[in-house]
Amino acid sequence: TLNSVIRAKIEELKSEDRIGTMQFFKCTLVMVEEVGGKDIPFSAITVEWLQKCEKLWSKTRSVSTIGMHMRNIRTLMNEAKRAGVIKESQYPFGKGLFEIKTGIGRKKGLTKKQLKAIFDYKSGNETTNRYKDLWIFIYLCNGINPTDMLKLKFSDIVDGEICFVRQKTERTTKNRKEIRATISVQMQAVIDKWGNKPLPDNYIFPYMKGNETAIEAKAITRDVVKRINKRMKLIGEELGIGNITTYTAKHHTISI
Repeated sequence: TLNSVIRAKIEELKSEDRIGTMQFFKCTLVMVEEVGGKDIPFSAITVEWLQKCEKLWSKTRSVSTIGMHMRNIRTLMNEAKRAGVIKESQYPFGKGLFEIKTGIGRKKGLTKKQLKAIFDYKSGNETTNRYKDLWIFIYLCNGINPTDMLKLKFSDIVDGEICFVRQKTERTTKNRKEIRATISVQMQAVIDKWGNKPLPDNYIFPYMKGNETAIEAKAITRDVVKRINKRMKLIGEELGIGNITTYTAKHHTISI
């Protein structure tokens, strides 16, 4: 059944410490069971069934969210097809069959003037200043993923550059990508103000201890991202820029 295959996928992802993707597949399982119950045979997954899912889910979810869950189902259907569980004629995705819709991306870029206002912003609240500075660090470190930022150690600093492998690519040798970012004066100021003691084995920022399970590390990252987003939303409102998030810092196009 689709249910049992999703559960197996969840276990596989858990064993690989791919916690974000695991949680996403858990959500897919809840969503398909909303439509088809606890025992959905692969033969039931037709174009019509997928359209039914799409119609029901669209009442409470965005086009891009539905698209991501549909891609999870498609991944499992591809695996089922390769394993001979379903025939080619039973495969419901593709041109003229069920086509996954994609959400229209919104431009996330900030203008130079808006960036300067954020960089110059000072709050009377120390917590707001801390999380604003972490946002600035993400921005200046080539839009580093918050997960990667919290795992940076002082030993990752070599000749004035931060060198790290993106967690998203470290499992695959084909796409393994080393990122380098020169430590600017502003980045160094953030490290000096909010960082740990600069010893090689220490994490740069004081959130991880090093003995966390993958699930605990994911929870810490989520909490920090939530705190940054909360403070940046307040700053965005005060500066008249609108909602600013870690996503905005990761998808920038302008250097200051």
